[in-house]
Formats: sequence, structure tokens, C-alpha cells
Amino acid sequence: MLVRDIMHSPVVSIGADARLDEAYARMQSYRIRHLPVLDGERLVGVVTDRDLRLATSALHPHPFQSGAEVREVMTREVVTAAPLEPVEEAARVMRDRKIGCLPVLEGERLAGIITGPDLLDALIELTGMSAPSGRLAVELGEAPGQLVRLIDAVDAAGAEILSVLSYPDRTQHPHVILRVDTLHTHMLADRLRAADFDVSWPPHKAW
Repeated sequence: MLVRDIMHSPVVSIGADARLDEAYARMQSYRIRHLPVLDGERLVGVVTDRDLRLATSALHPHPFQSGAEVREVMTREVVTAAPLEPVEEAARVMRDRKIGCLPVLEGERLAGIITGPDLLDALIELTGMSAPSGRLAVELGEAPGQLVRLIDAVDAAGAEILSVLSYPDRTQHPHVILRVDTLHTHMLADRLRAADFDVSWPPHKAW
């Protein structure tokens, strides 16, 4: 999945010379918290609802009036993404930089924007949770070919795999999370255990 697959386009933006109250009204109207700031067609900053609250708060050393221009409170050093970047890279950048949005540039043109909720939607889609499904967690051994053997076993049981995620545990043993097209995961888990797989989820069902 790429950034272009989850970005919002066209983008709600605002001019650098717009007033703070205009920026706030636009956020309220579109129910958004981030506005890319344009000077003509060039991206020059980003302003957030938090920026507006802090700038006009009585706690600010020199509070701005609502008629001040957006350029006075916006963030000027904008971190951006490209449409063909992987979604997971965008997520890493947003986490590392502790930012809530990434304007998406195609060349110098503002092509879209992605936010934290967009990444959560992408996670749901990538893990197959957008449709009714079941979850299996399996710890694989270190012998080669274990993932292929697991996939073959699930296929032999008549289930279809919707997504596969893997991660190492604290002992660096690989764990695999499977999203499958059945809610009867206990039966499938029992068949996998019978084939010598270490299934941690779902747990053994007490009869």
C-alpha cells in the first residue's frame, strides 16, 4: 500500500495571508485539525488547531489576535511525503518526528495529505480486519521453510489467508499473525497444533 492509496485529495488548505479566525473556521467547517499553508501554489507551512489555540491563549507570552495572519504562527519546516512512498515509511516518519500529518507533494504540487487516522485505517485494511475474519498467532521454529509449511497447512484446512504479519519476540523467535476468512479459529488452531505448530492464539479451548 502506498501513500497515494490513503491520502486525501483534493486538499483543504489556506493562504499564508489568511487570518487566524479564518483558519479556525475552515478547520471547524471541514472537521479537520491540520491545514497546509500555501503562498500562491507553493507549500510554505502547516498550521494546526493546536497552533491556533496556543497562539491565541492568554498563557502565550505575547498572544496573537484573531486577525493575525496564519504565516505568523504556522510551522515553516514542513515534513512531506511523496505519493509513491510506502505507507509504513510514512508511519515511521510521523512517529519519529512526532507530527500529526504529512502533506503529499508531487513535484512541487500539493497532491494530498495523510494524518494519523489515515494510517490506522491503512493498518485495518492491511491486516484484513475490514471484513469478517479470524486471527491466529503462531510461533515458528528456526528451521527454514516453516512459513511455507504453515501456509500449506492453513490451505489444506480449507481456510484462506487474508493477511500475514510477522515479528520477533523477546527471544528473537519469529511470530506470525494470520488473518483468515473464518471465525472458527479454534478448529483451525487445533489442526495446526496437530501438525506440530506452536499456536498461541486462540488459546486451547476448555471443553
